[in-house]
Formats: sequence, structure tokens, C-alpha cells
Amino acid sequence: MKSLTEEILYKVINKRLNQSHKGTYGRVLIIGGTSQFGGAVIMNTIAAINAGAGLVTVATDPSNFTAIHSHKPEAMVINFNDDLTAYINTSDVILIGSGLGNRVDLVQAVFSAISEKKITIIDGSALTLAAEKHLSWPKGQLILTPHQMEWQRVSGVPITQQPFEAFNLLARNKFTTKPIIVLKQFHSQIYTDDGIYELPIGGPYQATGGMGDTLAGIIAGFTAQFKTATLSDKVLAAVYIHSAIADELAKTQYVTLPTQISHALPTFMKKYAD
Repeated sequence: MKSLTEEILYKVINKRLNQSHKGTYGRVLIIGGTSQFGGAVIMNTIAAINAGAGLVTVATDPSNFTAIHSHKPEAMVINFNDDLTAYINTSDVILIGSGLGNRVDLVQAVFSAISEKKITIIDGSALTLAAEKHLSWPKGQLILTPHQMEWQRVSGVPITQQPFEAFNLLARNKFTTKPIIVLKQFHSQIYTDDGIYELPIGGPYQATGGMGDTLAGIIAGFTAQFKTATLSDKVLAAVYIHSAIADELAKTQYVTLPTQISHALPTFMKKYAD
């Protein structure tokens, strides 16, 4: 297992071209947030926009519209009860699952509508529902972002065995198209076609609700935005920067809130742009 280092940020983050526009930096569709769990999708949104995604559309329960516009007027909002096919077709990256509760009907419909050209990040409730209801995974490039209990549900690998990479690698190989897996734990593990990586930074000051939602949003922003890096490298950079910012904040704070990490992204990223 390789140790993930700061070098990944220099490799992925680059200076923006003068001749560019919002479409240059990717279209992200975020699907999640029931009326009860709206905070999750709001944190997805803040992270994706602050990470640099050019256009972000949020498909969510209408009860969340005002809160999303209040936190991030840069985002567009649509009703997740409507047909999302057109929005899926025009997006580069789809992030689904944060705060989605038991909406298996929505997860199944979205999974079926995703084409092979899309990058899909599957988080939170969508992972649990896919495992419990034995749903067929979407086509295209998949990024799974489970915490340990979600990975146990999806893979069958018990939490006690998850520190051992061989068990997780075997479970990953059972997928028809091998996904990138971000297994969130103390010193998270990332499984890619280029190798297995361990995150050596981060700490207990990140143990706050919404931390995973923020990570998923950063992954969405990075995968949509940076065109020259491989998908694996973009995911690795997103995972690293999430904890690197937390480490920086923890120098003067007892806890680091997910929204603080998101708000620090533009300034922190600037250091790595050529």
C-alpha cells in the first residue's frame, strides 16, 4: 500500500486558462437531500462549488431550495421527484446518495439512466440502498465513498477485516467494472486501478457529521474540473486536500467543521496552481 502525499496536489491542480468559461470546469449534478436530511446535500454543494466545479445543479426535495440558495446562490436547484434524465445526460459528473434516506425508487431510476460516458460518485444512502435492494450498479466510471459500515453492506467484508487490503481488493474485483473505492476510516484507504493508497494525515478533529458529504462534494468538483489528470489522481487529490485543510485548521481549533474545510478550499488550492 502506497502512502498518499502532498505531491498529488501539485500533480492535479493547475492554473486556469485565460480562454475559458464556466463550462470548461465541468457540470456536476448532485442528487440527494430529503426534507429531513437537507444538510447533507447542502454540504455536497458548498464543497463542489468551492472546489472549482463550473456548474452545479442540485436535485433535491423542494423544501431544501431556499437553504441551498442561501448558502450557495451559485447553485441551480431542481425537484428530485421530476424526471432527471435530461440533467443526467448533460452532466459530466453525478453525485448521488448524500442524505437520500430510503428513496430506493430514485436511486434505481438514476442508476438506470446513467450512460457509460459518465462519472458517478455513489455516497451515503445510495450505497446502503444498492446493497440492501441488490440494485444493478450504473454504467460508466464509478467512485464509491463508503464509511466502514456501508462498505460492509456493499462488499460483505466485515469491519474487522477491512484494515487488511486483500479482503477489500477481492471485493472490488467482483464488480463488473472495478470502481475507485474511498474507504473512509482512520487513515482512509483508496483503491484504484493504479494501486492502493493510504491517507497518512487527518485526525479525530474531523469526527463531525457532514465530513463525508463534504469529501464527496470535493471529489465531484475535482473530477469535473481537472481535465489533464487521470480519474484516479483526481480522486486521490480530493481525498488528500480534504484532510490537509483539516490538519491546518486543527492547529488552532479543537474541531474542524466540514463547512470550514469547504470555505478554505479556494485559498488552499491557490498554493498548488502553477
